Amino acid sequence: MIVDIDHLRTWIGKTEITNDIVTASQLAGYSAILDRDDAYPKVGDPLPPSAHWLYFLPQARQSLIGPDGHPERGAFLPPIELPRRMWAGSRLEFKRDLKVGEEIQRVSTIKDVTHKRGKNGDLVFCIVRHEISNVDGVAIIDEHDIVYRDEPDANAPSLPSKSAPEDAIWKRQIDPDPVLLFRYSALTFNGHRIHYDRSYVTETEGYPGLIVHGPLIATFLMDLARREHPSKRMVGFSFRAVSPVFDTAKFQVNGLPSDDGSSAKLWVSKHDGSLAMKADATFE
Repeated sequence: MIVDIDHLRTWIGKTEITNDIVTASQLAGYSAILDRDDAYPKVGDPLPPSAHWLYFLPQARQSLIGPDGHPERGAFLPPIELPRRMWAGSRLEFKRDLKVGEEIQRVSTIKDVTHKRGKNGDLVFCIVRHEISNVDGVAIIDEHDIVYRDEPDANAPSLPSKSAPEDAIWKRQIDPDPVLLFRYSALTFNGHRIHYDRSYVTETEGYPGLIVHGPLIATFLMDLARREHPSKRMVGFSFRAVSPVFDTAKFQVNGLPSDDGSSAKLWVSKHDGSLAMKADATFE
């Protein structure tokens, strides 16, 4: 497939503005998925880190949904024709709290679009910067790294896995069963079929099982820090996906806090000890 990167780069600088209200019901669903015993949120309660992903949800008309369950491309996001797409990482700054009941606005900007030729074909990287504001100004800055790629070559050798660190102090095991994945897809209005349609993900895309959402895994990492550092406020978080996690086995979220408690290394280890995601968090 020919990638017309010059055309795709004309999307750089394109912006989209969306508005929402921080509703309690979304936050209650978030706590349920994380298996927390939080009381039902009240007006004025602060959003925990990662809960902003529950708002500004894409709501494309059904007639505009593509065969993979994603909205068709070429509106805000550039029309990248490579068939596979993943949210590969993010860099977040939490400047102030968003609170239940507030009206909020998100300004999204295409920051960069680049093309690389990898061992298994073309890769296009799109960086999207989101600035989320309340009446007091920008509260959260969230840069997403979205990666588009070719179908993998069935004859290409598998890439070696990376071993996860073994020095975790914080640990929690997660069972990514289909109900959890369906509930998160429903909570975030995510129609991507790789997360709930087993015949599609195994027969069409060739994966061994349902794929656990990258932001859900990152949410479990942030929640681990929240459980273990309840007196600290997270002010920064970044994550990078290393390898996919499937619903075929449990995985573990891990953390290693700094001696002074101002930061933590976080990561996800799969059942075989390999690394699935790594992250860094800072606190105040």
